[in-house]
Amino acid sequence: MFTLSRPWAFWRRVQYGSAFGALVAFGITMLYFFVFYVPPSCTDGAQNGDETGVDCGGACRYICASTLMPPSVLWAKSFEIVPGQYNVVAYIENRNLAAAAPTVSYTFRLQAEGKEVAVVRGRTILPPGSTYPVFAGRVVTEGGAAPTETILELEPVTAWLPATMGREQFRTTDIALSGADRAPRLRAFVENMAIADARNVEVVATIFNAEGIAVTASQTIVDELPGQQRREVYFTWPQPIAKTVRSCEVPSDVMIVLDRSGSMAADGGTPPEPLESAKRAAQSFVNFLQPRDRFGFLSYATTPSTPLEQTLTDNRAAVLLAIGSTTMGRDGTQYTNMGDAFSSALAELTSTRHRDDARKVIVFLTDGDVTRPVNPETGRADREYAAQYAREAAARAKAAGVIIYSIGFGDFLAQGNAEVERDTALIRELASGDTQYFEAPTVADLERVYREIATDICEVGPARIEVIPKTDSFTN
Repeated sequence: MFTLSRPWAFWRRVQYGSAFGALVAFGITMLYFFVFYVPPSCTDGAQNGDETGVDCGGACRYICASTLMPPSVLWAKSFEIVPGQYNVVAYIENRNLAAAAPTVSYTFRLQAEGKEVAVVRGRTILPPGSTYPVFAGRVVTEGGAAPTETILELEPVTAWLPATMGREQFRTTDIALSGADRAPRLRAFVENMAIADARNVEVVATIFNAEGIAVTASQTIVDELPGQQRREVYFTWPQPIAKTVRSCEVPSDVMIVLDRSGSMAADGGTPPEPLESAKRAAQSFVNFLQPRDRFGFLSYATTPSTPLEQTLTDNRAAVLLAIGSTTMGRDGTQYTNMGDAFSSALAELTSTRHRDDARKVIVFLTDGDVTRPVNPETGRADREYAAQYAREAAARAKAAGVIIYSIGFGDFLAQGNAEVERDTALIRELASGDTQYFEAPTVADLERVYREIATDICEVGPARIEVIPKTDSFTN
């Protein structure tokens, strides 16, 4: 049997060994703590400490995305600013009243008849509790194609910060649009209602029509806006927008063009019909439009009236008198020259009498076949030459930003033969679009058409202009 001869020595060795082991363990622990140990943090890519998610919740600055509502896209649209280039804007809704996203990655996809013609990627900020615009300017499309659909895709937001200062941080006042038909400029004052300064303020202006549909947009950047101060901001467009913004807040300069060719006396009578009834309908059209609108009037047959019966004026009595005084020509057969009539109307709408703030409009009435001018190569009447001459004159007016309403007037429309189809096809081509083409077989129809055109030129109800600033100041 084994016995300890010196038990006190054994226990001393045990004590020494234990002390040494504890010292080694302590050293290893301290080495690990100071060299290898990383305490839980909000940036370590792991859920630890009191976090309720990975690097979010608890004591972390960031809010877990799983506890919030993701942003949603309300709408996205593209607006042509010059041929082949578009301003693209979308509205995003953040329903989280106390959470903001310092970085939201997005992709705009512009499509034309199902084919992708432009892709724009970027990042934006999303303040709390409202809707905010996302803007991409001067987007060039492939082959200059006009987008038929605009799509905004948002990547999932993973970083949310506490924030309560949203759209109420700013106030916009004194919004004014000028130069709508030559050098459009929108002015507004943006006031920072907070005490703290705001930096890198993105301000987007969107103009909506009376139905609440966006028709154009622009953006400007304010580098710094001191607290409780306001600053004047401007938005510009490189091309006229008067044709786009059809609100009555934008006045119109309207040329009324009336056919007085020989067929306008086909019904006989003194004064001749249907010319007399067409004149009365045109006079009623003048009274349909707005007080801020101006009017000019010319009639045409083989040639347009020279000088014009009435240049652009806000004197409605003078315009009504000019229309009422129109008579059939007395110098031989009266033919139909649409092309020169368009050219005369365009010359007036681009003269110094046209206002920078007004849209340009031609309301063009004809009762049938175009027969003048003669073909210069043959010296003879050539319907196809005269028709092409009219198309080219109308195209020049459209290129100058003129809205053309064309009216086919007369009972010839009810005949339904190939010749009528040829005539109506031309009259339709002269208009700015299918919705600007009208047929009026009778005088009653003509009065209705004039009323519809007046409504189309100037939409009922004012346009709405939204100027929305946003900033990343909530991240400070």
